[in-house]
Amino acid sequence: MSKKYPVWAYSLPASLLLMAPIDILASLAMDIYLPIVPAMPGILDTSAAVVQLTLSLYMVILGLGQLIFGPISDRIGRRPVLIGGGLLFAAASFGIAASSTAVPFLVFRCLQAAGASAALVAMFATVRDIFADRPEGVTIYSLFSSMLAFVPAIGPVAGALIADAYGWRAIFVTLGLVSALAILHSVFRWSETCPDRTAVSHRSFLPMLRGPSFWTYTLGFSAAMGTFFVFVSTAPRVLIDTAGYSEMEFSLSFASAAVVMIVTTRFARYFVAAWGIPGSLARGMATILSGAVLLSLGQMFGSPSFLTFVVPMWVMAIGIVFAVSVTANGALADFGDIAGSAVALYFCIQSLFVGIVGTLMVIVFDGDTAWPLVAYAAFMALVVLIALALNPKDRK
Repeated sequence: MSKKYPVWAYSLPASLLLMAPIDILASLAMDIYLPIVPAMPGILDTSAAVVQLTLSLYMVILGLGQLIFGPISDRIGRRPVLIGGGLLFAAASFGIAASSTAVPFLVFRCLQAAGASAALVAMFATVRDIFADRPEGVTIYSLFSSMLAFVPAIGPVAGALIADAYGWRAIFVTLGLVSALAILHSVFRWSETCPDRTAVSHRSFLPMLRGPSFWTYTLGFSAAMGTFFVFVSTAPRVLIDTAGYSEMEFSLSFASAAVVMIVTTRFARYFVAAWGIPGSLARGMATILSGAVLLSLGQMFGSPSFLTFVVPMWVMAIGIVFAVSVTANGALADFGDIAGSAVALYFCIQSLFVGIVGTLMVIVFDGDTAWPLVAYAAFMALVVLIALALNPKDRK
C-alpha cells in the first residue's frame, strides 16, 4: 500500500525561517574559517598544503556528495537525509573544534562537508517538491541566492571576531551549535515531501545529461552564480589593494550588490509572470552582459572606483536575480519524479563549473582588475543566450 505524505502547511516566511539556516550554514562553513587559515599550519603542526586541503576537499565533497545523497533522498525521503546530514555536520563541527593535529581535523572537515552536502540537497529537493508549480518558487529561489550573497561578506568578519574573542575552536563550536539548533527545529517541523516512493523512477542521470533544457538552465545558473563568485574573488584586490578602500568602505560597497539583489527579488515574481521562464533567463543573461560591457568601459577609460566597478555589478546583480529565479524550474521541469537526483546533478555541475571556470578566469586574467569578471560574465551570458536560441523548446 502506498504511503501518503502530509502537505507542506507553512507559509513562505515560515518556510524560509525553516530552510534558510540549512542553506546558509553550508556556505558559512567555508567563509567563516578563512581568517584563521594562515595560522592553522602552526596550530596543527602541519604544512600550508595540508591546510589548503581542508578548503579544497570541503568544496569537492560538498559538490560531489550531492550525487550520492540526491538519489538517496528519492529513495528514503527528504526528511531523514536532511536531519541525518545536519546531525553529521554538527557532530563533525564539534570534532573539528576538539582536534589538535592535522589528520583528525581533515577527517572531521570531510565529514562536515558530507553532512552539509546531504542537508543541502534534501533542502533544495524539498523546495522543488513544494514550490515547482507555485509562484512562490520564484521568490524562494531568488531569496536564497540573495542571502548567500551576504555570506562571503559577513562570514570572514564573523570568523575573525569569534577567533579574536574566544579562539579558533569557537568558530567550529558556533557552527555546531547553530546547526544543532536548526536541525532540532527541523525535527519538529520538517514534513516529508518526497513523492510516493513506490512511484519513484529508477532513471539514471543520463536523461538529464542528454536534455538540452537541463543544460541550458544549469549553465544559466552557473553563469549567474559564477559571476558573483568572480566578483567575490576580485573585489578585495580591486577595491582595497588598487582603489585604496578601507575594510569598512569595502564591506559597505560589497554589501550594496547584495542589497540590490534582495530589492530585485521583491519584484522578481512579477517579471517572471510577464516574461515566462525562457524570457526571464534571456533577460537575465542580457542584463549580466550589459553589466559586463559597463565594467569593461570603466576598466578601459577610468580607474577602479565605486562608479566603475561596483555600479556595473549592480546591473549584473539584477540579471543574476532574473536568472536564478527560473533556472531551477527550467532545468528540473522534466524530472519531478526524481527531484532529489536532479537537484543533486544541477548543483554539482554548477559548483564544479563555477569553481573551475571561475578560478581559471581569475588566474588567466589580471585579478587586480575587472577583466576576470568581464570575461566570465560575458562569455557565460553569451553561451546561455546561444543555447536558448538553439533550443526550440526554450525560445520565446
